[in-house]
Amino acid sequence: MTDAVIEVRKPGLSTTVQDAGRSGYYHLGIPPSGALDQHSLRAANLLVGNPAGAAALECVYMGPELAFTADTLVAVTGATMAPKINGEERPLWESFAVSAGDVLSFAYLAAGARAYIAVAGGVDVPEVLGSRSTYALGALGGFAGRPLATGDRLSVGPAAAGVAPGRSVPTDLRPGLAKEVEVRVVMGLYDHRLTDKGRSTFLDTTWALTPVADRIGFRYAGPELETVPREPPFGAGQDPSNIVDAPYPIGSIQVPGGVEPIILHRDAVSGGGYMMIATVVSGDLDIVAQSAPKTRTRFVEVDLDGALAARADYRKRSQRLVEALG
Repeated sequence: MTDAVIEVRKPGLSTTVQDAGRSGYYHLGIPPSGALDQHSLRAANLLVGNPAGAAALECVYMGPELAFTADTLVAVTGATMAPKINGEERPLWESFAVSAGDVLSFAYLAAGARAYIAVAGGVDVPEVLGSRSTYALGALGGFAGRPLATGDRLSVGPAAAGVAPGRSVPTDLRPGLAKEVEVRVVMGLYDHRLTDKGRSTFLDTTWALTPVADRIGFRYAGPELETVPREPPFGAGQDPSNIVDAPYPIGSIQVPGGVEPIILHRDAVSGGGYMMIATVVSGDLDIVAQSAPKTRTRFVEVDLDGALAARADYRKRSQRLVEALG
C-alpha cells in the first residue's frame, strides 16, 4: 500500500471496485463478478502500467467525482464519458497525470454504458476469495461489499516504475459502442422448449434493451416466444418456461413466461428453474455490457465451432492490446 488515496466526493449512479473476477466458486453459488466489459478493464490497467486484471472502478451511466491526495497516473476506457481534471477535459483511452489535490469528474454519457477508471498501482481493497471485485448482491468483496458512497476513501497500491502519461489504445482496439448491435449465441440447452415459430421469432427479432439492465441481467423487449405445449415435469412449475432446476452458464438467456429475454451476466445466480434457450459467446459479453437502454439487438446463431473461433479471436485481440501497451 502507498500513501495515495482516492476520496469519493460523488459516487455517480453506481460505481464499484472490479477486477478480472473470482473464479472457482460458481458451483457454491458465488458468481465470478468482475468487470462486465473485460476488454475495457484490461485496456485501462495496461495504460497505467498495472497488470491487466488489476482492480479498477466500474461506473455505470454516470461518472463519479473523485479527489486525489497524491500524484498518480489515471486512464479511463469503455463508455464515452469524457473525464475532466479540475473541469478541464482529458482524453479517453489514454493515460494522463493527476496531481495531489486534483479532482476527477465526468461529462454526461454520450455512448456505451460502463466506464472503467484505472489508477497506477490498482485500487487496494482486501482480496476476498482471490479477487477484489464487488459482488453487491452478496455484500462480498470490493469496498465493504457495496457500491461506493460519498466520503469513502480508497487506498492505491504501489505503481510500476517508468510508466509515462500519454500512452493510448489504438483506435482499432476500442469498442464501437453502437446503438444497434449483433450478439452471437449458441442455441440450447433448452431451446427444444420453443416451437419452430418461437425459435425463428427469437433469432429474427430486433430486440430493444429495457432499463432493467444491471450486473445480474439484461432484459430485452419484443414479441412473445411460442413454447411447446406440455405437462410440467415433476419438480417444475406451471410457467411454460419452468424446468427442473439446473445450473446457469454466464451469458445464458432465459425467457420467463416466454416474454422479455434476459441475458444473465457476471453477478447472476448460478442456477434455477427457468429454461435457457441460448448462451451468449464469451467474447460478446463485452458488447452486452456496453449496451445502454433502447440498444437494438439481434441475436445471431453460431455453432460450437463458431463460438470457439469467436473466443480465439477475442484472445488474439487481448494479446494485441498487451503488445500495444505492454
